[in-house]
Amino acid sequence: MPKMRALIVAKAGAPFQLVERDIPQPGPGEVRVRVEACGMCHSDVFVKSGHFPGLTLPRIPGHEIAGRVDAVGSGVTQWKAGQRVGIGWYGGHCGQCDGCRRGDFVNCANGKITGISFDGGYAEYTVAPAQALARIPDSLDAAEAGPLLCAGITTFNALRNSGARPGDTVAVQGIGGLGHLALQYANKLGFRTVALSSGADKEALARELGAHDYVDTSKQTAAEGLQKLGGAHLVLATAPHATAIASTVDGLTQRGKLLIVAAPMEPITVSAFALLSGKTVAGWPSGSAIDSEATMAFSARTGVRPRIERFPFEQAEAAYTKMMDNKVRFRAVLMP
Repeated sequence: MPKMRALIVAKAGAPFQLVERDIPQPGPGEVRVRVEACGMCHSDVFVKSGHFPGLTLPRIPGHEIAGRVDAVGSGVTQWKAGQRVGIGWYGGHCGQCDGCRRGDFVNCANGKITGISFDGGYAEYTVAPAQALARIPDSLDAAEAGPLLCAGITTFNALRNSGARPGDTVAVQGIGGLGHLALQYANKLGFRTVALSSGADKEALARELGAHDYVDTSKQTAAEGLQKLGGAHLVLATAPHATAIASTVDGLTQRGKLLIVAAPMEPITVSAFALLSGKTVAGWPSGSAIDSEATMAFSARTGVRPRIERFPFEQAEAAYTKMMDNKVRFRAVLMP
């Protein structure tokens, strides 16, 4: 039987193992994808640590998959061999729970997660439910498309569903794997874009990515900086630091919104009094396959691209460590 190379997590906390496995066969309603690139994500720690409800090891991680349809299972009519496709965190929905009946597929009570519910993209081939696939535009490089299926969809989908309108002031907290894309999207969506980060050395990069204004939080609080600019209609929190996120609330306009897409492990402390003017604090999930498709199409049209570092499978452990140490600028991508 034909073989493929794959990276597995055999047991909790163990290094990645590069192994040979049989190339998987797609079942009914499934598609096999030949992987051309797969982004690494901080969420891969759920597999690496073995700490996710329902996870079974060994498992092939990876939910930022870009490749081409290689084979389809019975009943699959919408995908053909050779099509460029991506697979993100969303790995399919049941179609029967209350969330699905409302069309809220990403919050399906029985939803599947790529690289957790089934083997992901740290391999030369992967098999996924057909409903999890999204088309990749021809103008997008596979290695650039991968991160758009997680960091991209998370920030783009949050911004376009935030209620903010073109011309509103939108601040992005943090310039990292999520934030460097959020700044680009905010600018292209027509918002007055403000970057919030610590240190004057990051201002040039923030403006290069699309920020119209920069608040150096090492010199003043985020709230002070935002209020000098007239207040933010929206703050998109992309760096998981509870204190930094909470510090933005007083910089919101009276009915402004703090929207969180990167959750810190510790609680976020917000004064209830600060919310009485109508301010809100909310979170946003990434999205389903059609949202991934919209994200990539928008990115292709407007020139939004992730900044990436490419690594071969043999350097997966080093790449993962570099990512977890926040030394990757800004997304690590594995190349089979």
